[in-house]
Amino acid sequence: MPSEEPVLPDTIEPGVVTLLCGSAAGAVSARLGLPYAGPGNKFWPILAEAGLTPRRLSPAEFGELPRHGLGLTDINKTEWGADSDLTGGGDDTEALRAKVETFRPAILAFTAKRPAQVFLGAAFGVGRVDYGVQEAHLGDTEIHVLPSPSGLAIRWWDPSFWHALGARHRERFAERRPHSDRRRRG
Repeated sequence: MPSEEPVLPDTIEPGVVTLLCGSAAGAVSARLGLPYAGPGNKFWPILAEAGLTPRRLSPAEFGELPRHGLGLTDINKTEWGADSDLTGGGDDTEALRAKVETFRPAILAFTAKRPAQVFLGAAFGVGRVDYGVQEAHLGDTEIHVLPSPSGLAIRWWDPSFWHALGARHRERFAERRPHSDRRRRG
């Protein structure tokens, strides 16, 4: 369903370590104004399980993500619904590239194959996308592709890719923390 305004706002702040990028807001998320709010969506549980957040957050706590070095966006900000409902007219690869260039995350992680395919196809001419770390980079930003946490994508669910991202995120988060924030050992 198209909209002139973004269906959901981005949650990205300077210092973001991992920028998570989905396709578009789902129907429940669009109605509630909260990301990954569908009852069968595994997004919030897998963030905690994979160590990206210290505990399971609720969709209403999405504003807490920057504290953990995480940001949220979608490749299609003006449509909502299942991937099969999207026209693609709202896909904006240049806007995503601009966000990466502005905020310079260490990691750009696509939360499904569809947005990864759209972006990597446009940016690098990639024809087929597989899960995991990609060969393509945007400057110093590495790119990961994750199985969709949507309940509609259950047959492709494999949390191991999310766990690998969690480990890499924690490494990069530790590298980016200012020295003054680290505990001093004496």
